[in-house]
Amino acid sequence: MIQGFHHTAIKVTDFDTCIEFYQTLGMTIARSWKEAPQRGAMLSPGGGNDYLEIFEGGDPEAPSEGRMIHFALRTPNTDEAHAAALAAGATERMAPKEITIPSHQGEFPARISFVVSPTGEIIEFFQNDLT
Repeated sequence: MIQGFHHTAIKVTDFDTCIEFYQTLGMTIARSWKEAPQRGAMLSPGGGNDYLEIFEGGDPEAPSEGRMIHFALRTPNTDEAHAAALAAGATERMAPKEITIPSHQGEFPARISFVVSPTGEIIEFFQNDLT
């Protein structure tokens, strides 16, 4: 049912410095969207199947542990994964739905949902054919 991680999302206080840091480590921008102060980007480590998603607007007073937004699990069937998570004790944060993410590289369709695990993590189930 789960095929691996799709992305981990973080909110950062200095978007440009963060992007530059990860590019220095060899990551490339796979997708980017919006303009300051609401920029976002998905960085690829090169495998093509997993990403680090960066959002602008982090709280500089928040501890590092408080900057994690969610992690996404790649799935071929968001509805099935969502239902299984609820059956296993998760609570619904957002029911499965089709979305189109506008990006500088073109529209990015996906089917997503969010749950909160029994131990409090926010999990996104992510289904698409482009990434």
